[in-house]
Amino acid sequence: MWSRSILQTFRSSSRQAGVLFDVDGVLLRGPSVIPAARRAFRKLLDRNNNFLFPVVFVTNAGSCQRHTKAQQLSHLLGVQVSPEQVVLSHSPLQTLGDFHDKCVLVSGQGPVTDIAKTLGFRKVLSVQQLRDQHPLLDMVDHNRRPDLSLSPLKTFPKIEAIILFGEPIRWETNLQLLIDVLLTNGSPGRAYDVPLLAQLPVLACNVDLTWMAEAPSPRFGHGVFLLCLESVYRKLTGRELQYEALLGKPNLLTYQYAEKLLRLQNHNHKISTIYAIGDNLMTDIYGANLYNRYLGEQHAAMTTQTKLVAQGAGSHVTEEAPVSAECRSILVCTGVYNPHSPLPGDSSSVFTETLVQGHGDLQLDQHLVKPHHLVEDVEAAVDLLLQRESI
Repeated sequence: MWSRSILQTFRSSSRQAGVLFDVDGVLLRGPSVIPAARRAFRKLLDRNNNFLFPVVFVTNAGSCQRHTKAQQLSHLLGVQVSPEQVVLSHSPLQTLGDFHDKCVLVSGQGPVTDIAKTLGFRKVLSVQQLRDQHPLLDMVDHNRRPDLSLSPLKTFPKIEAIILFGEPIRWETNLQLLIDVLLTNGSPGRAYDVPLLAQLPVLACNVDLTWMAEAPSPRFGHGVFLLCLESVYRKLTGRELQYEALLGKPNLLTYQYAEKLLRLQNHNHKISTIYAIGDNLMTDIYGANLYNRYLGEQHAAMTTQTKLVAQGAGSHVTEEAPVSAECRSILVCTGVYNPHSPLPGDSSSVFTETLVQGHGDLQLDQHLVKPHHLVEDVEAAVDLLLQRESI
């Protein structure tokens, strides 16, 4: 539920536009605020410190709870941010109710077990619990081999699905145990199934190959860990690792979830234009443009349906939640994107499919990595949208 103060914040906003902000590389570099971000948010507030537009922060980070990220952003940016304004890579998992009663193994760092339970999952096991139960499985680091004198858990349920929240701390442990779970169909205490007839459902959050922190160059993201897991699985089975769902940008489910939050701030009224501001061509821009294409297809389908009903070809139309008319991508130069590199499609560009994403679930479309607008920083992005909305 929205708090009274947050509801009051948005009562004054009847704008038809909404804004999606990426965080790392757009607003922050590590724990430091990019100076343009503070200036940008001063322009987005009215005299009562209310947002001029519905605003949602969409980040592929996922090692914390929404309320924790909201508190961090509020403190660093000097504006009031509620948990209902934050979409983390794992946030849409709460909509996947079919998995909430399954026993799930979670991988990542931070309070991943608590996060999973907050999202609605009722039977949650961590990689550490799996390691404690089966001490003979994790044998790569000789200095970390488990104490075999410890008594294992008396009961350990069959694992029915895997949730990959983000890059783990010890990759060798997670790679080994995840492969064990996959190749035993959820019962890692026994030998691998040969041949492997089926694969457990895998839900992966955050496919970012890289992200921008304090270092001068981008750092490995969860996408690199996923590529390692896929490679090992392919080498051992001769098959491609399949995903039940990929969450976080650039995936449609994340943008649908974010738009829902924008509409809630706008009293469930339609948002005509979504401005999606990011620093990463492969996630922020690709995702915003993919969602823009989806919105166009939705409007075309609804227009066709309306015409058929008007012509007497149908007797009933199911009323759908309103969808936005367009999603405009704005690329900033303060994060992953290097302004000295050519954009995809430029004559001198060496942009290739391998640089976009290694997952077969995400097919490259060169047109989707071209931003609608290229600006210096988030302040310039806000100036652009204010000009377009005539504020």
